[in-house]
Amino acid sequence: MTQALRKLVTFDEFVAKYPDNTGKRYELYDGVLVEMPQPTGDHEEIVVFLSTKITLEYSRLNLSYGIPKTVLVKPIDNESAYSPDVLVLNLANLVNEPLWKKQSTVTQAASISLVIEVVSSNWRDDYLKKYADYEEMGIPEYWIVDYAALGGREFIGNPKQPTILVCCLEEGEYRVSKFRGNDRIQSQTFPELNFTAEEIFRAGTLANH
Repeated sequence: MTQALRKLVTFDEFVAKYPDNTGKRYELYDGVLVEMPQPTGDHEEIVVFLSTKITLEYSRLNLSYGIPKTVLVKPIDNESAYSPDVLVLNLANLVNEPLWKKQSTVTQAASISLVIEVVSSNWRDDYLKKYADYEEMGIPEYWIVDYAALGGREFIGNPKQPTILVCCLEEGEYRVSKFRGNDRIQSQTFPELNFTAEEIFRAGTLANH
C-alpha cells in the first residue's frame, strides 16, 4: 500500500530533500509526502515497452520530443509533484519552464505531449487525483494502463478486466476512450501508433515465459 507521511511540506522543500538517502521514492500530494511502492517486474516491462514504442514513433516523425528519467510534473495551483511512469516532453518548450533548469520540473501543458501512468496498488491516485490535476493543467493526453485490473468497476467494468484508458483533452475536459483485448490503441498525439491493448498487457508477462 502507498503510505502517506503526514507532515505538510512545500514543493521547494520536497525538491530539496527527496529522494533521500534511503532510496525510497516519493511524490507530493497537496503538501503530503507519499511513499511510492516499489514497482513489480510486470509494471516495469510495460513501461519499457511503451517508452520504446513511443520513442521510435517520435523519432520516425522527427519531432523534438524526449522521454526523461526523473522529471517532475507540478500542477500550478497546489503543492503537488508527480513523477509519471512515462512522460513525453516537448523539448522546444522547456526554455519557457521556470523550474526546469534548477529542478527538472515542468508546469506547462505546452511542455507535455503525453503522460502515461501504469496502475499499481495506488490506483485511486491515477484514476482520480492525477486525472483531475492533469486535466486542469491542460495536458493534452493521459493514458491509464491498468494491466492488472486493479481499478474500480466504474472505470474498468464488472467483472473487472485489464483496460487502457486514453484521455484526450477536448474543450478543457478529458474525453475518455477504453481499450481492451485486440483493440488498437488510438492516440491523439501519435495517431499512427500500431499496437493493441493486448500487446501492452503481454509485455508485462514476457519474463514469465
